[in-house]
Parts: sequence; structure tokens; C-alpha cells
Amino acid sequence: MPEVARVLPIPRELRLEGIQRYGFHGLSCESIVHQLAGDLPDRLIIAHLGNGASVTAVKGGKSIDTSMGLTPSGGVIMGTRSGDLDPGVLVYLMREKKFDANRIEALVDHRSGLLGISGVSSDMRRLHDVASSNADARLAIQMFCYSARKQVVAMIAALGGVDLIVFTGGIGENDGEVRASICDGLSWAGVNLNKSWSRSANNPTDDPALGVQVQVLASQEDEQIARHTWALLLKSLS
Repeated sequence: MPEVARVLPIPRELRLEGIQRYGFHGLSCESIVHQLAGDLPDRLIIAHLGNGASVTAVKGGKSIDTSMGLTPSGGVIMGTRSGDLDPGVLVYLMREKKFDANRIEALVDHRSGLLGISGVSSDMRRLHDVASSNADARLAIQMFCYSARKQVVAMIAALGGVDLIVFTGGIGENDGEVRASICDGLSWAGVNLNKSWSRSANNPTDDPALGVQVQVLASQEDEQIARHTWALLLKSLS
């Protein structure tokens, strides 16, 4: 990623130790680019939404920004991870509640996100099941979609527009309601997701007249690992 996206706003001496935005879900994003092949657009946004969730901007086949940071804890609200959180909250918990590093880590990575908001589950399927009677479960779903939508908009800004949005990951591939909710309100950017088509397992919008296309593609991380392994084996044999 370029420096403007990769460098964190911390003192130089810490940056020199390698503390920077690395991002994650690289294999997933690479597999999406591989699947698009000759149809790869210039400005692509990949929303990998599952128990772990991230949104990545891809320009000309290369990642230029992503929602995760030094660790997989930042960015979009996730199953049990908080996503982006005011650092002052952590300082408050350390100072006033005497949280140590282990309790902070447990809170941010294992007790927050959909689970923390709902108090029910980190599984989106379970939240849908109880949402009609549980206000906290409804709020968790709404906050997840709102968080992902904001990250999509951030990546549109990074790319200077968008040609294609790809949803992948367990939620991204299987939850048409979440996809529709995330795309709702993005008509200003040319995203006009047909809500009946949004339940498709393949291509929710295949009509170019609708503007920005929205596709669903399976994350093929294992296949991508296999491709890299095969390339290394061939190199070692040559």
C-alpha cells in the first residue's frame, strides 16, 4: 500500500520498528482478483464479511487501502472483535477499571463485536433468528451493516470512485439481507442494488444500466495457498 494508507499516525521511532498498517485477508482478496481475471475492473472494492471482516480497495489489481491495521482487530465490526474503537476507551479501562493487557485483548478480540452488542451470539444467522424479538440483536445487525457501509464509502474515496463491489466471506456470500442493507444509501455512488436480485448467490446486479455492479464470489483462500505452493515447487525444481 502507498505510505499515505500504510503509515500510522504514531512517532517515527515506533514506525521504524515496523508498526504500520498491514491489513489482512490478503489471500481472499488475491483469490477474488484471480477469479475476475480478464474482467478485473480498474476500481474494485472487496468486502470480506464473516466472523472476521474487512473492506479493501483494489486499484488496477493492487491493494491500495484496507480497513484492518497492524492487527485484525480494527476496521469493521466483527463477530467478537470490536473493529475501530476510540483508543481513549482503552485508556479509560486501564486507568479507571484497572484492565491489564490480557483483559484489554480479551475484550477487544473475544467479547466485543456482534457478540458484545447483542449479548446473544457472534453468529449472524443466530442474530437474524432472534432479531424480531430482541432489540440488541437488531442493533448488532444494524451496526454491522452501518460499519461495513462506512468502510465501503472510505474505499470509494480512496479509489476516486468504484466500478465493482464484490462480497465474499461467510456473511458476504450468504446473507442477502446484509448485502442489501450495506448497499442501501449508496445510490449517490451509482450503487443501485436490486433487492430481489441481492439474494442471488452469484451476481446480484448483472444489468450495467444499474451502474456500479455488485457481485458475490466465494473466497478461495485454500486454492490461493495451493497456487503459491505449486509455484514455489516449480521454482525449486527448475
